[in-house]
Formats: sequence, structure tokens, C-alpha cells
Amino acid sequence: MLLRVDNLSAAYGKIRALHGVSIDVPAAGIVCVLGANGAGKTTLMRALSGLLPVAGGTAVFDGQSIANVPAEQLVRRGVVHVPQGRMVFAQLSVKENLVLGGYTRPAAEVREDIDRVLGYFPRLKERITSRAGTLSGGEQQMLAIARGLLAKPRLLMLDEPSMGVAPIMKDAIFSTLRDIRDRERLTLLIVEQDADIALDISDEGYVIETGRVVMYGPAAELAGNEDIRRAYLGG
Repeated sequence: MLLRVDNLSAAYGKIRALHGVSIDVPAAGIVCVLGANGAGKTTLMRALSGLLPVAGGTAVFDGQSIANVPAEQLVRRGVVHVPQGRMVFAQLSVKENLVLGGYTRPAAEVREDIDRVLGYFPRLKERITSRAGTLSGGEQQMLAIARGLLAKPRLLMLDEPSMGVAPIMKDAIFSTLRDIRDRERLTLLIVEQDADIALDISDEGYVIETGRVVMYGPAAELAGNEDIRRAYLGG
């Protein structure tokens, strides 16, 4: 198991936001974490990426603890977080944003890698000199993912990649994520409110409510679960 999270707790000050969360993410797998707004999905991502203190439990990546390890060290170990809201640098060009994604790597390697990464996102290649702030929401999400790939991750964690993205772009992004996993054997952990599209590309899924895991299983089984269909799939 590449990532094993066991009984993880985290809090914002005195307010406990995660209550004993346990998830497993196998190497080269795609695992999604579903839940409504405020369920604790982003808190989980922040705790796993060194942005929020872990109050209890364990998080082990490739046999080593990553609980309370600084974010920069995690990137160097291969744990990369694409945050909610994309966080691209609006005044910088697409290429400049991509270069920043590889800040922990030798510059020459990053320059060589940009063409490979842009192969997954031809729209970005067409707009390589454009300022990131002029891109559509979907294009900015593509840029955020591509920038994360330039860090050469082994585990790529994506927080709400469908948020603010037009449906046609959403489909393209998730199809590309599956393609990246298949070609590069990259491990993906995705948190999403859009259960339909997340479960479609995932191997396993978890459902979080009020900071607790309330359901988990193979993605195909969760997609057919009546409770999940009513809550997240409009069925």
C-alpha cells in the first residue's frame, strides 16, 4: 500500500475537523474521497500535505510517516497536492507557472519535462505564452494539474478538480487523469463533490460526513449504492 492513513484526526484550533479517518491508497491506483461541502475532504488533504497539523493517528507513505512533515519535504518525497481553487499565478505565463512546479528539481530536467507534460494538455501548449489569468476555469485547472506533474510526484492529490469547470472540460480533465495513471502508473487521490465523474475513473472510493468515513468500497459498488445515488448522484 503506497499510502496508509489510520485513525487520523486534525483540528482547526479547538474545533476537531477529522475524527479517526482511515483510508488506503494502493500504488498506481485511483482513490476518490466523496462528501458534501464542509464534510472534511479538504481538511484531509491539508493534513496529508503538511498544511495542517495532524492531531492523532498515522499517515504512512511508502513505509515512512508523513504526519506533520513540512510541505516542501513531502514534495521532495513525491507527495504533491493540487489545491482547491487551482492557485495559479495569474500574472505569470503558462510556461512560467509550469517551471515553478518543478522548483525542487534541476532546472534542465524541468525544461525537458515540460513538453512531455504538455502532451497531456494540448490546450495549454497552444497558450504557452499566455498569462494564466486569461485562461478559462477548465484551462486553469489543467495548468494546476500540469504544474503538479512537473514536481515528478509518485502520489498526486487533487482537491475538487471539477470545481468551477464547464462540463465538457470536466470530462476532458478526468479522462486525462485516467490516461496519466495508465501511462505513468501514477497514484491519484482525488476529493470531490461530483461523485459521478470521480467514481467513473476511480478504483476505490470513500465517503466522508462530518469528518468521519461512513462508507467505502470498490468505486463500481459505490456508484450503484442507492444512498450515494440519492445524496450525490441525483438518483
